[in-house]
Amino acid sequence: MFKKLALGLAAMGLLTGVASAKEINLVGVAIYSLGDPFQIAISKGVTDRAKQVNPNSKVTTVASDYDLNKQFSQIDNFISAKADLIVLTADDPKAILPAIKRAEAAGIPVIAVDVSAEGAVATVQTNNFKAGEMACQYLSDKLGGKGKVVILNGPAVSSIQDRVKGCQSVLSKGKFEILSDNQNAKATREGGLTVMQSLLTRFPKVDGVFTVCDQEAIGADLAAKQFSRKDVMIFSVDGSPEVEALLKSNSSIQASVAQSPYSMAVKAFDIGNDILTKGKKPETSVILLDPKLVTRDNVASYKGWGG
Repeated sequence: MFKKLALGLAAMGLLTGVASAKEINLVGVAIYSLGDPFQIAISKGVTDRAKQVNPNSKVTTVASDYDLNKQFSQIDNFISAKADLIVLTADDPKAILPAIKRAEAAGIPVIAVDVSAEGAVATVQTNNFKAGEMACQYLSDKLGGKGKVVILNGPAVSSIQDRVKGCQSVLSKGKFEILSDNQNAKATREGGLTVMQSLLTRFPKVDGVFTVCDQEAIGADLAAKQFSRKDVMIFSVDGSPEVEALLKSNSSIQASVAQSPYSMAVKAFDIGNDILTKGKKPETSVILLDPKLVTRDNVASYKGWGG
């Protein structure tokens, strides 16, 4: 009797599992900017994968323009539209939590991409510590393990902090004088230009520069040109189209450790799809993808962010 009951309940459980399986018809993608190639690659990765899985699916991409309140409203709109999945690049990793909780309560998984988001089912991002290590190992190799170095820091988000830690872990093993490592260049070209101008004014000799992202590197390169400091070598993280072009030209930028926003987005969609169609959550809440060192020597074979 008990055995029959157990078998019956098990069968009901299987039926329930099948009934709860959900095809993804609508995906909401919340990013920072529709004018940023990195963010556009995230949208493209989600869209391409969603269409592979279900050609009739719809992907709606919105941009917060770095406005947290706007991102709150966008997530609420996805909830109202009954999205099946939300892929998110959070404006604020902690403050975004209430919006994610509302999505969760509506049965919508939220997968974070590039930066962590509290409450998200999972975060898919570059191994940023490794990216910082790789960039600064190349810096160390080019400088022979010694020299005067500056680190252009950035906003206090986990990805940037990890890159700086990775870089510092390498530089600490050499004979480097760290002239500055706490100046926030705001992850922008303008910030990189302004901070680098200040540092080049203060320090008559700078051998190497590590920037936490390519936009800062572009600004730092402009500053080096303005000061006619041809001896400065710049190393960065991102692998952006702009730096890809600069690596093929006469610039101070020597290398960039490339992320793959497209691959991160594809992985994020796959995680959400597994949750909804199979009831399968990822084994770990943080999935790290390996970056790739792009230099002047190998840039010709680099395939860029688009896939």
